[in-house]
Amino acid sequence: MAPPPVHRITLAQLVVLVPLCLLTWQLANGVSAYSLLCGALVGVVPQAWFASIAFRRRGARRAQEAARAAYAGELGKFLLSVAGFGLVFAVVRPIDALAVFAGFLCMLGIQMYGSWRLLRERQRCAQT
Repeated sequence: MAPPPVHRITLAQLVVLVPLCLLTWQLANGVSAYSLLCGALVGVVPQAWFASIAFRRRGARRAQEAARAAYAGELGKFLLSVAGFGLVFAVVRPIDALAVFAGFLCMLGIQMYGSWRLLRERQRCAQT
């Protein structure tokens, strides 16, 4: 059983992030642009880490190991997100808090859409 191509979600997030930051810089200002970048990275990095941990194990014989890896990945993702927000708000000055959360939510939306697309794609493949 091949692992799902979850790396494509991270790539899509990064492809959207660069023009989004440039557009924010042009329409708003530099503070909003790097705040958006920081918030987006708080969303992208933990998700990429989760994907690498959670999908390391697969197959029916390794179901229990895969479930443990998914739980560990989710816990790590949560802790990395909390630490990321803490680091951003403690270190980055000046900061646009609204842009931080907008960047995070934008990457979360791409992650949810990408996951939905991958699930749909795998279901189609399973039906044929």
